Order: sequence, then C-alpha cells, then structure tokens
Amino acid sequence: MNHAPMRLLDFQRQTEDQMRARARAFHEELRRRRSVRHFSTDPVPLDVLQTCIATAATAPSGAHKQPWTFVLITDLELKQRIREGAEQEERAFYSGRAGPRWLQDLEPLDTDAHKPMLEEAPALIAVMAHRTGADRADRHYYVSESVGIAVGFLLAALHQAGLASLTHTPSPMGFLAQILDRPDNERAYLLIPVGYPADGCEVPEISRKALDEVLVTR
Repeated sequence: MNHAPMRLLDFQRQTEDQMRARARAFHEELRRRRSVRHFSTDPVPLDVLQTCIATAATAPSGAHKQPWTFVLITDLELKQRIREGAEQEERAFYSGRAGPRWLQDLEPLDTDAHKPMLEEAPALIAVMAHRTGADRADRHYYVSESVGIAVGFLLAALHQAGLASLTHTPSPMGFLAQILDRPDNERAYLLIPVGYPADGCEVPEISRKALDEVLVTR
C-alpha cells in the first residue's frame, strides 16, 4: 500500500487555563455573529475576502478531495443577474413551494422573496460543491459534509475579520452555476453576501437554545 509522505504535526499544547480563555474568547466572538440582510454598499478589501476563502479551503474533507470552489463576485452586472435569478426562484418558493408552516416559521425573520442584498452587498461568495473531479473519473466522498465544514470555517473567518454575511439558499440553485459558467461536475451549494452592515441595520431579536438543550454528556 502506498502511503502519503508524513511530517511532524505542528501543534502547540496549551495549559488548561489557556484553553479555557481561548475557548471563552472564541465563543464570545462567534455568539455576536448574526445573519445580516441589510448591507452597506461600501467596498471591502478583496485581499481580506481572499484570505478568508483560503481559511475555508483548509477544512478537512472526505479522502482529502477538497470538493469545493469559491467564486468571488464583485461585478455589478453579474450581481444583478444573480439577484434576478434568485428572486425568480424565491417568488415560486413563497407563492407555493413552501408550505404554510414553513412560511409561518420564516415570518419573524425579516425574509421574503425580495433579495436586494444580492446587489447591495459589495461581494458575493458562491460556494460550489464538486460531485466528482473535472474528468468525472475522480470520485468524491462526503461532499455535502465536507463543503459544510468549509462553509463553517468561512463564516467564522469572515466574522473574525470584521465582516457581516448571510447564508442564502434559493432552491433550486441551478441558475447560479449557469450564470457563473461553472463546469458540469459542480453544483451550487450556498450563496453568501458579504460586506459591512448598513447604517442602522437591525436583526431579529432571537435567542439560542441553552447548552443543556443541545449538549448530551454520556
């Protein structure tokens, strides 16, 4: 059996007090993150976005296939086309695809079929999942799980860098791969508007489940 070349792990063990402090600081930072639907049109540094995407690409993946592409979009005309495609799907969703209970659950969250943030945000990141390699012969494994982990890295990196973001999933998203001219082995996984919140931006007043509701210790 052929093994990959090996090297020593770069790992710095922390004291227990350091671990607690780092865990608390990271938790406090991430608990401030909120999904933003009202963006300033002010531009953001592209190199910051590129570094955040590089962070996302460090995520683990099934058999190390790295089944993702991140398309960084700042072109105004392209953003307009994406908004038009997304709103077409969203109108169908809100007028029939979603059942009454789904719409009821969405009602408090300030969301409807209108998606101006797709034009207002200075950048969009389209996350594409690779079903196979480009030649179709290269099989990929645990694609949704792998790309989901990478998106988690990306959202944390964007927040840590001082940027607001939104996870947007118009369904179906076939229009996105078509507009972006992506190859057939890729499918649209997620669309992320990124930027600064608009002045006076408000977000829904929501609460998160308590730790004892989400943690089971055995």
